[in-house]
Amino acid sequence: MTFWELFIETMPGYKDAVIATVKITVLGLIIGMVIGLFFAFLKVSKFKLLNFIADIYITIIRGTPLVVQIFILYFGLVHFVDLGRFLSGGIALGIHNGAYIAEIFRGSIQSIDRGQSEAARSLGMSYPLTMRRIVLPQALRRAIPPLGNQFIIALKDSSLVAFIGFQDLFNRAQRIQSATGLAMESYIIVGIYYLLLVLVLSFIVSRIERYLSKSERGLT
Repeated sequence: MTFWELFIETMPGYKDAVIATVKITVLGLIIGMVIGLFFAFLKVSKFKLLNFIADIYITIIRGTPLVVQIFILYFGLVHFVDLGRFLSGGIALGIHNGAYIAEIFRGSIQSIDRGQSEAARSLGMSYPLTMRRIVLPQALRRAIPPLGNQFIIALKDSSLVAFIGFQDLFNRAQRIQSATGLAMESYIIVGIYYLLLVLVLSFIVSRIERYLSKSERGLT
């Protein structure tokens, strides 16, 4: 069987694998955004204890491999509650991405001129209101480029959930390789699918960046 014959023949089967990969990536990013924003607030807090808690989380997550975290969550939680491969993998991806997203948000928040916060507070705004109306909208705009890079990394990292049996793109490639014996062809094909997804995601992020930059120029 030639490369193109394998590519065309396996195309229908990759449809479900693409959908599964997108779903678990989106779940991981949603969880990661929530966790990341939470720990970013702890990082910029004036309370040392909160800073310490955020540092511990970020250090542990960034200092250990994602595949280890997936295995710990999937095989560890199964003794207490069976979340299944999708939820276990998605939560593990979210916890992992959250550590990196926290640093992105922290840097974006701290890049906003303090004078704006001080001016808002002098007008009687509370700290939460100042963050919500003044700081966060600007910080989110500045965070879009590094967040886009993190989203792409998260998409590629999602391939690791194949090791707990989740039927994503990489798992599909493993099964095709096992059935046909065509290892190189199978993994080149799955690489093409990942590349296409990355290109689509990059396009979406670039459009968002362009839209936000136009909005920002319109306000100035």
